Amino acid sequence: MSKAKGFTLIELMIVIAVIGILAAIAYPNYTEYMNRAKRAEAKTALLAGAQALERYYSLQGSYLDAGGDLAAVFASQVPDAGTANYTLAVQGVATATSFLLQATRVNRMAGDPCGDFRIAHTGAQTLNDASRTVQACW
Repeated sequence: MSKAKGFTLIELMIVIAVIGILAAIAYPNYTEYMNRAKRAEAKTALLAGAQALERYYSLQGSYLDAGGDLAAVFASQVPDAGTANYTLAVQGVATATSFLLQATRVNRMAGDPCGDFRIAHTGAQTLNDASRTVQACW
């Protein structure tokens, strides 16, 4: 009598269960990795915006343009093209000597526990509406 070749149903079910367990562990790690990358992109855009405003201030002596608004020298969304993960805008009222930029979460990042990133003219980095600490996110 020859032995049949192939896999039994039990062996296939065990393989599927192992793949399911690995996927259940890997997917949350992957999504957190992607969210960290999007947060890093938002922080980079905020820092670049603050630097652009400082350059503008060095040349003009004010953060405000001729119309009395904060000079539009920074990107308005992150990323610049495609679906935005964050929108960049001034918070409160900017003055000739102060500003507060905020990267507000939108679309896929709307529920991110790090909240909205902020940077002030002093360089202070803070969070708004966050369930994590500044040290964990910035």
